[in-house]
Amino acid sequence: MKQKEKAMVVFSGGQDSTTCLLWALERFDEVEAVTFHYGQRHELEIECAKSIAKELGVVHRILDMSLLGQLTPNALTRSDIEIEEKEGELPSTFVDGRNLLFMSFAAVAAKQIGAKHIVTGVCETDFSGYPDCRDVFIKSLNVTLNLSMDYPFVIHTPLMWLNKAETWELADNLNALDFVREKTLTCYNGVISDGCGECPACKLRKRGLDDYMTSRNKGVESR
Repeated sequence: MKQKEKAMVVFSGGQDSTTCLLWALERFDEVEAVTFHYGQRHELEIECAKSIAKELGVVHRILDMSLLGQLTPNALTRSDIEIEEKEGELPSTFVDGRNLLFMSFAAVAAKQIGAKHIVTGVCETDFSGYPDCRDVFIKSLNVTLNLSMDYPFVIHTPLMWLNKAETWELADNLNALDFVREKTLTCYNGVISDGCGECPACKLRKRGLDDYMTSRNKGVESR
């Protein structure tokens, strides 16, 4: 049963945020989405988010955060920086302050429409080592946002303790597995749907999908 309340979804057009958007649409009476343009290497990410929001009939706003890309050199905004992960170091795709700023601006936007619920697809189970995806950070930020605006925000993280296979399962339970697979952009190299197959994001996505489909098929066979 839907709650007669409003929610704001932090939305990139990727697998995780699209699954969260669908999750929110199942639970809240009114849902809006906000996407941040921070100088991503691939403009297709913005177009993908626009297309999905339009298809789902969701009010969608895009905020200019291009200054962030200028302040913090990283592989998501600079084509001359290799996408790589080294043990003991933050991945080159980590953007300093990204979730802190995105969540803060999402909260400002949410308050303007009278929404207290903010939904984000951060995850601590299958993640790339980003410190701003941790549950402790989100809980801390939730308190800070409430104090800073004297407003009862509730940050929802539906994927926090799910691995990628379980995230695919959630999409399937929302009757949207094919939708998420075909229409989202997760790939660091800007390839929609199943992606390039080579970057860390694509490998994680594919491994999760393969694990889930294997599990689902075994379940069907055992009936």
